[in-house]
Amino acid sequence: MTNSQVVHVIDDDIAVRQSLAFLLSTAGLAVRVHESAVAFLDVLSSAEGGCIVTDIRMPEMDGLELQRRLRTQKVQLPVIVITGHGDVALAVEAMKAGAVDFIEKPFDDELLIASIRAALGRNARDGEREARVAEVRSRRKLLSEREGEVLDGLVAGKPNKIIAHDLGISARTVEVYRANVMTKMQAGSLSELVRMVLLDGGPS
Repeated sequence: MTNSQVVHVIDDDIAVRQSLAFLLSTAGLAVRVHESAVAFLDVLSSAEGGCIVTDIRMPEMDGLELQRRLRTQKVQLPVIVITGHGDVALAVEAMKAGAVDFIEKPFDDELLIASIRAALGRNARDGEREARVAEVRSRRKLLSEREGEVLDGLVAGKPNKIIAHDLGISARTVEVYRANVMTKMQAGSLSELVRMVLLDGGPS
C-alpha cells in the first residue's frame, strides 16, 4: 500500500461521513468524503487511486448503480459496500457486481479498517488467487449435499426461514447446517463465505 492511496467514502448521511473520516484518518489512512455517488462520479477523473467505501442505499444513485457506472467506465477501484440490517441480498448482488466486501451496520471499526487495508493491498495478492481457489474448492468438497444446498441459499442472500421453506426442513435444522457450512468452509463471517463461493465461480 502506498501513501498515495485514498479511501473514498460515499454516503448521503453527513454524520456517517464525518465519523468514517475520523475513524480512518485516526488509522493513518488518507480519506476523501463524497455526499453522493453522483458527486463522486463528477470528480472521478481527478480522483486519487485507492478504494471506495459506499453505502448501498442512497438517493439519486445507489451503490449498485455506482458499481455499474464504474464498470462501464472501466474504473478498477475496489469497492466495499456498507449495508443496513436486512440488506444481505443487496450486498450479495453488489459482490456479484464486483464489490470486494460488504460490511453490515452497525459495523465493527477494526473489521472495516481490515477490509479497507485488504482492498488497498489486493493487487499484491493477485498471485495467490489460483491457490486460494483450489483451497476453497477442496473445502466445498467436504460439504454434504444438503449443506451444499444451504450454502447456495446463503449465497443467494436468503434468510434461514426461506431456505428452510425451500428445502422442506425446519429453520432450526438450517441453523445446524449453516453452522456446519461455516466450520467446514472455515469462514469467520457471512461476507467471507460469500467471497469464497464467488471466488470459486458462484453457487453450485
